[in-house]
Amino acid sequence: MPALKRFTVALIQMACGADPSRNLKKAVQQIELAAKKKAQVICLPELFRSEYFCQTEDTSFFDLAESIPGPTTEALAAVARKRGVVIVVPLFERRAPGIYHNSAAVIDAGGRMVGLYRKMHIPDDPAYYEKFYFTPGDLGFPAFATRYGRIGILICWDQWYPEAARLSALQGAAILFYPTAIGWHPREKEQYGRAQREAWRTVQRGHAIANGVYVAAVNRIGRELPAGGGAGIEFWGSSFIADPQGVILAEASPDREEILLAEADLDHLEEVRRNWPFLRDRRIDAYGDMTQRFLDGQRPAKK
Repeated sequence: MPALKRFTVALIQMACGADPSRNLKKAVQQIELAAKKKAQVICLPELFRSEYFCQTEDTSFFDLAESIPGPTTEALAAVARKRGVVIVVPLFERRAPGIYHNSAAVIDAGGRMVGLYRKMHIPDDPAYYEKFYFTPGDLGFPAFATRYGRIGILICWDQWYPEAARLSALQGAAILFYPTAIGWHPREKEQYGRAQREAWRTVQRGHAIANGVYVAAVNRIGRELPAGGGAGIEFWGSSFIADPQGVILAEASPDREEILLAEADLDHLEEVRRNWPFLRDRRIDAYGDMTQRFLDGQRPAKK
């Protein structure tokens, strides 16, 4: 079936608790509601089946991981099939003993899993100790053909990297989904909070503009405290959908569970790219140095 010229996107902004089964039940309910609102492609937040456990390093949290395909993708495949919707399912993936990924499965509207993305950029910051848990992704930056359109998936820390957005767009993605778990350290919120959130919004709007694509970033809400005590993280919600000119089409609150809806219009995407032909004018002959870590002020010697 050819992709549609227009399709409706839904982001499920939700609070995530300690009970994986409750989180899954809530996600199913919200997906059902989004489908009733005519959503066709629906995305959940990063690691939605649990609290954000990466605030501490604890091997017991590996028990939260599951195989893909597995119980969650099977449950949501049934919903996708019943409602005729595409679902982006971010999960803690158990690939093999000792090998775990921060991943997202793409389930097509017929209930078939059509692809898997594994988070490529893994942070290691205070209260975001993801390198302890996640092996870096090894599937590149693909785009996935679904019943309604071709979509790209990137996850949270990936959202700061223009290379990731570009490579997904070059694979033909019309929209980039960013399942996310990002928030404030409470002690920093008053001084830095506004700048941090604006930087997050701005860089992703920039990806939309530079690549002529839609961008949809979905975050969780609520304050989550680590098991061993501490200030925790206050997740800032603020999920949003931007068009290929960076215009915000829909934006959620910082602190309420919401279903955010907007339409992706491929004719609008085409029109924007005709007038802002950034992909046409790229100097692909001159970008070889992009594969270097840093140039130290000099061009690397040719091999």
